[in-house]
Amino acid sequence: MGNDTSVEDSPTRSGNGSPAEWDRSHPTVVALSGFFTGMLFITVIPGGVAGVLRLLFTYDTAEDLFPLVLLALVVPIVLVILPRTRRFGAYMWLGMALTALVVLGVTSLVLYFMVRAN
Repeated sequence: MGNDTSVEDSPTRSGNGSPAEWDRSHPTVVALSGFFTGMLFITVIPGGVAGVLRLLFTYDTAEDLFPLVLLALVVPIVLVILPRTRRFGAYMWLGMALTALVVLGVTSLVLYFMVRAN
């Protein structure tokens, strides 16, 4: 009882693969979670802030306040600065950068084909 753990309670790699048995200290877990957090961060935060601002304020006021969404970039900056979360923050920035690159690339291709077709 208490805080002592036995060998049977500890997760192993030869287990059945359930989430309770995954090795949380594996480097891939931090990299993947940071990358996908960055992808969500770059897509959900601006859209969510725009939606909330539009609900709370008039269109013109919401449009004027939208650049404040850039303050959300403080979170990944702090994650990269702190030693304990530096790796997660770096992969979060990678996810943000690649997501923005894909969105801009797809947008430019769509605009190119639309202009070319007209």
